[in-house]
Amino acid sequence: MNSFGKNNIPSNDFSDMEDAYISGANNTKSFSQWDVANANATGFGAAADDFMERGIDLNEQLVRNRPATYFMRVNSDAMIECGIYKGDVVIVDRSIKPVNAKVVIAVLNGDMLIRRLEKIKNNFRLLTDGNKLSPINIDNTCEDFFIWGVVTYVIHSL
Repeated sequence: MNSFGKNNIPSNDFSDMEDAYISGANNTKSFSQWDVANANATGFGAAADDFMERGIDLNEQLVRNRPATYFMRVNSDAMIECGIYKGDVVIVDRSIKPVNAKVVIAVLNGDMLIRRLEKIKNNFRLLTDGNKLSPINIDNTCEDFFIWGVVTYVIHSL
């Protein structure tokens, strides 16, 4: 339905429009490129719209279980041989079962250590990938030891 003002000149009053599209972002953090609708003002969409990809979300790519995942900064050179350097950020998932040969965050006597787990029968050993530090043997008599989480990814700058 068209709206005409004086002398049959179209007016700028859009109150009659039934299908008006109004969009706005509540805040910029929750607004993404997928919130913008395609406007078909010319009768067809842009050809590039078919190939539009969203950006890479590192949380989506690197975090499997959000409530159980933590980011920790490494303060040791113990795992240099496997590519984990002092100052790197490791992503630790507490929901993953620690198994043999995984890099873990272990708590021993109140200290957090990043080491490779070796399980032999009912005993554990915490190893570095190099031979700089001697292995830490954990047996059943050790009361102040537990595996805090399993390292899933490491992030470091070049």
